[in-house]
Amino acid sequence: MKYQVRHLTEYTYADPVSLSHHLVHLAPRADNGQVAGRRELIITPAPAFRRERIDAFGNRVTYFSIEEAHKRLTVEALCEVEVPPAERPPLLIPASWESVRDGLTRARRADSVEACSYTFDSPHVKASRALAAYAEPSFPAGRPFLDAVMDLTRRIHAEFVYDPRATTIATPLGQVLEQRRGVCQDFAHLQLGCLRSLGLPARYVSGYLQTRPPPGRPRLVGADASHAWTSVHLPDFGWVDFDPTNGLMPGEQHVVVACGRDFADVTPVRGVILGGGAHELRVEVDVTPL
Repeated sequence: MKYQVRHLTEYTYADPVSLSHHLVHLAPRADNGQVAGRRELIITPAPAFRRERIDAFGNRVTYFSIEEAHKRLTVEALCEVEVPPAERPPLLIPASWESVRDGLTRARRADSVEACSYTFDSPHVKASRALAAYAEPSFPAGRPFLDAVMDLTRRIHAEFVYDPRATTIATPLGQVLEQRRGVCQDFAHLQLGCLRSLGLPARYVSGYLQTRPPPGRPRLVGADASHAWTSVHLPDFGWVDFDPTNGLMPGEQHVVVACGRDFADVTPVRGVILGGGAHELRVEVDVTPL
């Protein structure tokens, strides 16, 4: 599938902002067969300084600063991206989840060493006994790794309610686990916490969903804004994605933007401002098939 993606972020401030610095992750990744085409980033007011780089996780990041007084900031990202058919290994591939966990201690290949870094705690995801206990019914001894992760994915989808009013970015995972409510970001963090609490490597993936699916296909939850899901590392294959919000393995309806340890590494737009007072935020996302 080839898509045109539009992501608009608008901040309206009560008082003038005299200086601001921002970091954005809005350019789709060009890996795993995904092809990033024409793209444009329109920033108003025009920045005094702007620079692009590739971060430690392989994401394209844009930094910019605005040095004129303003009460409104808009960041509009336009791009075209081609998503290939999903290459999914069989869920019952023989590798057990214990072999994946234990194999990390003997890792020598570069991709396996990288995977090890995703077993540790991160700003929004802390391993805990409670998260391990929630995951354990999906991970009996000897169960194939991907089959166990798929079972956990389906359980989160079935047992948690999508509720945009239930949480904020500051809501701890323990509260999400207790109240069984949240949004895609919470469910991705929850699954990461469960997997890492068992010693398994898992990373956070941010991206988009096709906002208007083909006739006869259901509209996936989370299509109105940036979406989030998880990815686990399978030795000799690579990263395999799972979407706990929708209880499935991502396919051609999912556009990958950035990967990291958790949301803090891939925030679409973040920044530091001088002045401004109270502010209002508006976000619009549209993913249109071409």
